[in-house]
Amino acid sequence: MTGWRAYLQLSDAELLAQCEFDRFRASGPGGQKRNRTDSAVRLRHRPTGLQSEAVESRSQHENRARALRRLRLTIAIALRAPKADATAGEQRVLRSLTADPPSRLRPVDFSSVALLFDVLDEHAWRISDAADALELSTAAVGRFLQVDPRVWRAAAERRLALGLSPLRAGR
Repeated sequence: MTGWRAYLQLSDAELLAQCEFDRFRASGPGGQKRNRTDSAVRLRHRPTGLQSEAVESRSQHENRARALRRLRLTIAIALRAPKADATAGEQRVLRSLTADPPSRLRPVDFSSVALLFDVLDEHAWRISDAADALELSTAAVGRFLQVDPRVWRAAAERRLALGLSPLRAGR
């Protein structure tokens, strides 16, 4: 197993064991307690060099959980794997999720984001070509990309870097 698949299948404890863990004091709202405790968390994933952080909560445990979730999303967005590595089951899951994308209340499946980015990468980030390959409408792919702002932003940045027209929100 290569690329993002190996990392996204790890348990939280296994993924955390691969990370450097920093605690620090964050500025911002939260009063004196926030300024007096090292509750902010930064994770650096040693094998990939990717990092994430969370500073929202005054609880270090909550921030660590948020940072770990953000790291999983960063891995899904940043690491690519050849389409040949995608199983037929993964392709089916991706088709079902893009046809009925997660809502803001239901979290995004990191593997599905990574799979979609792999397919988009294979088709030079042309949404219509990737949608055809997945036997989906371009609207379904667009809806899936819009579920999480970081996913949308990463897709938009990749398209712009390739000289393609910017993504337009459909909502």
